[in-house]
Amino acid sequence: MTLPPERHGTPLRRLWVLMASVFIDMLGFLMVLPILPFYAERLGANATTIGLLIAAFSFAQLATSPLWGKLSDHWGRRPVLLIALSASGVAFVLFALADSIWMLFLSRLAQGAGGGTTGVAQAYVSDSVDQEERAKALGWLSAATNAGVMIGPALGALATTLDPRAPGFVAAGLCFLNVLFAWRWLPESSHADDRVRPPRGSTRRALKRVLREPGEPVSALIWIYTAGMMAFFALNGVLALYLGRRFGVTDKTIGWFYFCVGAASLLMRTLVLGPAVRRFGERGVMRLGILALTVGLLAIPIPHRLGGFALAMLLIPVGTALLFPATSSLISRFAPRTEVGQTLGLQQSFGAVARMLGPVWAGALFDHVSLSAPFWTASALMASTTLFLAPVERALTPARAPEPGLEPPAA
Repeated sequence: MTLPPERHGTPLRRLWVLMASVFIDMLGFLMVLPILPFYAERLGANATTIGLLIAAFSFAQLATSPLWGKLSDHWGRRPVLLIALSASGVAFVLFALADSIWMLFLSRLAQGAGGGTTGVAQAYVSDSVDQEERAKALGWLSAATNAGVMIGPALGALATTLDPRAPGFVAAGLCFLNVLFAWRWLPESSHADDRVRPPRGSTRRALKRVLREPGEPVSALIWIYTAGMMAFFALNGVLALYLGRRFGVTDKTIGWFYFCVGAASLLMRTLVLGPAVRRFGERGVMRLGILALTVGLLAIPIPHRLGGFALAMLLIPVGTALLFPATSSLISRFAPRTEVGQTLGLQQSFGAVARMLGPVWAGALFDHVSLSAPFWTASALMASTTLFLAPVERALTPARAPEPGLEPPAA
């Protein structure tokens, strides 16, 4: 990963600092997410309400992601990241103090506002890393978050044995330490000459393009990302309840399932993603990710033994590790240079809608149809993303030169 030293210094060092920052942020987030369904049930919530609680996070992301991206294009990535990390710390304090459903909703909204900077972090990588290495770098960034996914639930489960409120307080403390760490060690990635004030209404125009022109490469990629996120979060919305009903898993043991999935995802992003991109290219990796998620979601409800479930579940981290970094890398390639943060923020807004709706309909299907219905519906949704591959293929396939003897005559 090489860039002109006069503009970006040492991009690898910057990436490691950013990775450490997102790792700690995700560590805190995953300390509380797996226990949220059990926490809410003790306060009288059913599966549908739990789905709404999970969706509240994404609702706040939807409202804030384009704003964070737009601000980062104008003011720089670093200050936006520091503000968002501080908001996450406040949110975890609210979670720890929650003694009612409405307080849980408030904490989830605050967490979502603080978590609306994923696009900013991706834009930071885009600023710092060559295009050829971008998917791999985004994979490393995802690996850092997945290390948090792997360790956070286990740490949260351990803290729960001390006090039900302990995970929230520990997560808050980690977030505030993270703010100090990032303030001291995370440099600015964007160059002052590249920062412009985005035109008024530019976010609305970009939104309309995605909705009205789904055949454009950026639009098609955003729709693929959105469908993948919706399927993945539909799974997460009911996974704890499914494991509890089918295999007797509790809030004290659910963390180990997330640990195993996080470990698989970490290995995929650190050891497999880079060679896969070199071998198959970003679009090939994206296709493999769609296939793995489609098959994995279809297979999850079939086994009646925990070992068979684990084998099917392993396809999920394989699919997400291949699909999401490749999709984000391609979006940053096609986006205008001065609007990378805004475009990736818009991608995260669509992802936030998906993360908001996925748990809601999954919870409703789980309550009113069957335990298997959410997984099979999510699998069908993933299969439908193949409809958006053609525009991306056309954009990535170079135009063929005229065959010898067929050149147009000179004027």
